[in-house]
Amino acid sequence: MSGAAKPCESESIQNQKSLLLNYAEEMGWEVFRVYADEDYSGADRDRPEFRRLIADARAGMFNIVLCKTQSRFTRDMELVEKYIHGLFPQKGIRFIALVDHADTENSGNKKARQINGLVNEWYLEDLSENIKAVLDNKRKSGKFIGSFPSYGYRKDPNDRNRLIIDDEAAKVVRMIFLLAASGYGKQRIADHLNAAGIPNPTRYKELNGCSYVNAMARGGAALWNRTTVGRILKNEIYIGTMVQGKRRKVSYKSSKVAEVPSEAWIRVEGTHEGIIDRQLFEKVRSLLKERAGTAGKGGSPHMLAGKIRCEACGQVMRKSTVYHKNVRRSYLRCSLCPGHSVRLDLLENMVLSRLNEHFEYFLGKKWMSSGAFALRPENAQEKPARLVAKTEKIIEQYVSALESLYLDRASGLIDESTFIKLYGSIQRRKDEHERKLSRLKELHDRAGQDGREEREEGVRGFDVALYYLRYFIRSVEVSGKDPVTKEQRILVNWFF
Repeated sequence: MSGAAKPCESESIQNQKSLLLNYAEEMGWEVFRVYADEDYSGADRDRPEFRRLIADARAGMFNIVLCKTQSRFTRDMELVEKYIHGLFPQKGIRFIALVDHADTENSGNKKARQINGLVNEWYLEDLSENIKAVLDNKRKSGKFIGSFPSYGYRKDPNDRNRLIIDDEAAKVVRMIFLLAASGYGKQRIADHLNAAGIPNPTRYKELNGCSYVNAMARGGAALWNRTTVGRILKNEIYIGTMVQGKRRKVSYKSSKVAEVPSEAWIRVEGTHEGIIDRQLFEKVRSLLKERAGTAGKGGSPHMLAGKIRCEACGQVMRKSTVYHKNVRRSYLRCSLCPGHSVRLDLLENMVLSRLNEHFEYFLGKKWMSSGAFALRPENAQEKPARLVAKTEKIIEQYVSALESLYLDRASGLIDESTFIKLYGSIQRRKDEHERKLSRLKELHDRAGQDGREEREEGVRGFDVALYYLRYFIRSVEVSGKDPVTKEQRILVNWFF
């Protein structure tokens, strides 16, 4: 092939090509192809042209590999042994490095090649440690060294290691903290942001011209979720504290990273202007801890929790929430078997239907409809009372949120259009819960008078009947969908 330089090639690449092509011409060798990786290190195993060279070697496309130095081929001792002393001899390929006189045709040259490999690897190891030391020094000095700042900030155009506030995104950050301080949960905050049409951080970066890719984003959706909101509410960067060094590469040879314990993170206070004050941050942190404690101790886990397993591997399936056309749906997925998932509401319907079939078979329809047997725990009459109290508390939180919204508008934290969108969304939810409260109070008043009415209401709403699933169901096994028929096996293992 032609040795003419490409316009984008560096002078170093051009010089190496000229040296090697001239040598090949002197030796009378025909050049099959020139493999050149611009802007890649010799330590990188994933260089595109390097991988292409190895593939062509396996296919027997040439019989000589010519490099300026052995380090231009690789600095990794493992790859020296794998290819120069492994694959190439097997394929009858001669390896030559002009400057350091490496030549596999010379059998006495092998030790020199191995020493070169070790020296090159030591160089990489020392270089890696030096780079780590320089980066850690920058982190300890409070300099930002990441590619993309956290949502709400941007890099100072005059100092790329310093953060300044992005006013548009900062307004949303303040709104998130204010809603959290008003008693909103993470998912509810996400719902309100989505209702207001506010793009999530990934989408916001894309709209502002950043070539940012979020590996966790699915389907390119621009919607907020509880995980994103939670990360923002826990991030100390919003009070002016730079927190870095949360993850480390396992090795200079690997692209894998490992999580670093929080006590080893590098924190530097006052490196940039905070978006919120410390008092608000601590208040939200305290509320998050309370919610976590409630969920862990006094919360109500789903009645099928821990009982749904993948038929293929036996792994417990985990709940995940997705949005489709702004509709929230919950699924149970297997983390080990791709495609093994089931919609939670459909699973509940199916399991409850089978449970009712068993009761009708054992007890008879007449007894089931007489009210002599009720699908509810002994203290079911107390449940409507708890729901009434819970709903009243939620309504109080909506009232508090509306008050905070007015204060935010008056102080200029949010503009009028955002205020109108949020106000309408919050007011609608408040009205829905007030209607729900009215129905619950009516149900509570009837609870002590007519157990049968309470039973029927509870079974229809999956409120009371789901309680009993834990006592009757040993486990539920869910298969993947048949690729042709789309059918899915669901096996319920009962205690009886």
